[in-house]
Amino acid sequence: MTDAQKVERWIDRFPLLQALSPAHLQIARGTVHFPVLDAGSIAYELNGECANYLMCLEGRTRIFRMSEGGREVLIYKVGPGGTCPLTTQCLLSGGTFPAQSVAEERTELAALPVGTFQHLIGDSAAFRRFVMDDYTRLMSGLFTLIDEVAFAPLKQRLAQRLLAEADPRGVAAVTHQKLADDVGSVREVVSRILAQWAEAGLIELRRGAVEIVDRTRLEAAGRR
Repeated sequence: MTDAQKVERWIDRFPLLQALSPAHLQIARGTVHFPVLDAGSIAYELNGECANYLMCLEGRTRIFRMSEGGREVLIYKVGPGGTCPLTTQCLLSGGTFPAQSVAEERTELAALPVGTFQHLIGDSAAFRRFVMDDYTRLMSGLFTLIDEVAFAPLKQRLAQRLLAEADPRGVAAVTHQKLADDVGSVREVVSRILAQWAEAGLIELRRGAVEIVDRTRLEAAGRR
């Protein structure tokens, strides 16, 4: 794929870009670049400097913090058509990343250099509105995370995670360890709950995946 084709795909994936003035769009087109991350590659590190505004074209990244005991706490994930709000926070504040981001699969990004970001957010109302809307969603998501970690039982968090990971066929291609990392638990406990749900007919356990058999009952478990 040529650079011109990559730019056109980027514009198609993020319709907001079509709202930019011709001059602003020209600046964006002339400076954007397209990093590709293999599964497991680091998008950015804790306390790292922020050099680009990141927009996801394909794939998915997970943003998390690591506890002193070595346990991951998932903050959010970014998929196709999404941006990374923590990147926004760093670019707006001039600080470093308060978390780490890793590609869960092969991931293609569009990256606007910090200079372009600062110019557009100061000079383009359309771009500024888009960026601030994303930042608002980050704050909302963080309060949801606090509620889940502080108040939601583990089974409720696990059910919600399975529902969020499942594809249209109801298959969540995740390991027990991955689910444990996402809900802030350990694999042995998650495996025990999944086995109980499988015995009750809510799910079916596969190698490296979980199939949702009874979505209604699993959704009910996610609301308790």
